[in-house]
Amino acid sequence: MGGIAGEIRKMWRAGAIAALALSSPLLQGGTDFASNLDSRLLAAHNRERASLGIQPLTWNEGLARDAAAWGRYLSRLGYLKHSPDNPSDPDPQGENLWAGTRGYYTPENMVGLWVSEKRFFKAGIFPDNSRTARLEDIAHYTQVMWRSSTDVGCAVVRGRYDDFLVCRYSEGGNVLGERPF
Repeated sequence: MGGIAGEIRKMWRAGAIAALALSSPLLQGGTDFASNLDSRLLAAHNRERASLGIQPLTWNEGLARDAAAWGRYLSRLGYLKHSPDNPSDPDPQGENLWAGTRGYYTPENMVGLWVSEKRFFKAGIFPDNSRTARLEDIAHYTQVMWRSSTDVGCAVVRGRYDDFLVCRYSEGGNVLGERPF
């Protein structure tokens, strides 16, 4: 069964494999970085919250707009810097920041870096929640998981060399003297 029939079968098989490979992003629900960005960022947060039985966050467009504005500032600045708190605001937003090589990381990777801080987390009263005694080793994770945070809004802004992710939370977490969850 060689000859022309065998060659046609090989070409058909190669074509089928190529078609499957090319359609893979479509089958996975995303065709590029920005596809379903909001829902992917929200899902990445809520997967981890669900693992501990914490209520899911809800997407908040107002928080996302605030995050986008700060992200644009960071992309011009070129490095991470937390936004200043408004001392007259009785309920300030929580904030998580991330930056990495432009176009290299998925939204799930970005939030995943914050979630990976759970390896340093220990139960207790905030800020005494770090096995390393360094607040910066767990503060992103505790904000993602903060039990009384109900809403999140995020934005990814592309800088010249880096992507900047800003997520804003309401109610803000990491409150001194409280248990994260």
